[in-house]
Amino acid sequence: MQRIKVKYTKGEAVKYISHRDLMRTFQRAIRRAELPMAYSQGFNPHMKISWGQALKVGATSSGEEAILQIDGWLKPAELMAKLNEKLPLGIEIVDASVV
Repeated sequence: MQRIKVKYTKGEAVKYISHRDLMRTFQRAIRRAELPMAYSQGFNPHMKISWGQALKVGATSSGEEAILQIDGWLKPAELMAKLNEKLPLGIEIVDASVV
């Protein structure tokens, strides 16, 4: 297991989406990028992602954070490049580092 902390922006184009929609957008981008994510055990497994504070609807930010648990080993720069290809306009990962 590897934990990678990502710092991302939420720009003008997506400032009216909710925190839950933002989480769903990240999960879809992760699946499309085919990243080896760690999943919880149980009846309804989900990706192991720790989110920071929820940003209110209508606000933009350049310093939101999340911690992704990877099943295996992946370079932070590689994760950042793969995710930025799949994320929509207005959301961009600006930094990634191993925790």
